[in-house]
Amino acid sequence: MSIKEELVAIIDRHAAAPKQKTPIAGLSIFKVEAPTLPVESIYTPRLCVVIQGRKEILLGGRAFEVDDTQYFIASVNLPVSARITAASSDHPHYALSFELNRQDLAELLPNVAIRPAAAHREGLSLGRQTEDILGALHRLILLLNHPEDLPALLKPATTELYYRLLRSEHSATLRDYATMDTRIAQIGRVTSWIKEHYNKPMTIGLLADLAGMSATSLHRHFKATTLMTPLEYRTHVRLQEARKRLLTGGSSARTVGFEVGYDSQTQFTREYRRLFGRPPVRDAAYLKGIEPSNPARQAGVTEAPVERPLKI
Repeated sequence: MSIKEELVAIIDRHAAAPKQKTPIAGLSIFKVEAPTLPVESIYTPRLCVVIQGRKEILLGGRAFEVDDTQYFIASVNLPVSARITAASSDHPHYALSFELNRQDLAELLPNVAIRPAAAHREGLSLGRQTEDILGALHRLILLLNHPEDLPALLKPATTELYYRLLRSEHSATLRDYATMDTRIAQIGRVTSWIKEHYNKPMTIGLLADLAGMSATSLHRHFKATTLMTPLEYRTHVRLQEARKRLLTGGSSARTVGFEVGYDSQTQFTREYRRLFGRPPVRDAAYLKGIEPSNPARQAGVTEAPVERPLKI
């Protein structure tokens, strides 16, 4: 049995749902038996490996196709839309995701030679799977079959995986992620702040201070890393949260818009429609399989909503 076949067998054994968290901190496994609609989420810094099937990730208007010969690394928080494009009951999509630990990576840096790096690296980057990386992943998730071995063997298994990644084509990206004053680390501080304070006012000056850059440099490096401006990034985070609240809560679209930071219902509806293709209430009804009889009334929107300045 090949390493890929063994990885599939382990995931198949432990995946009780399309996405399954595991006893290994930060490790999730995926078994999906049909193509999916796009799902919006924020990728925290992570490694994701497609073992079988294919997925598409949209980030800042750019599409990334990831098949079963590839993996990707997210080195900062990224608001994305992702969907499974190749999966069936006979040939499911199998994948795994492992959240990166900055401290564990940093401990290994003195033991790995520095490789030449490109001038710029995006926050989401694809790589080719190698036998070394797949072997390390296999030894890590094999521990799911032997949970009694986790206390003794999890740390060595994680260390080997990080070592193999630091020896890969993503060496420079991961070194920058693990080091405090690099461009990736600086932009990472800003994306983390926006992720936590998406519904609060912000200024480019505040973000530049967080990054330790000038406002001009922040704008340039932020867009190069996330493929969007800071304002576009915050808009994606706000609208993802709004969609989640509309699907899971009992609040009106007007209330949700204010909760995620909008002072203008009109602007909230306009930006929501631009991102998701439908206004808030109709979108939530579509995703729930319900057709509202009066979207405006359900949203709590008056015929002429009062426009107020949007905080930046």
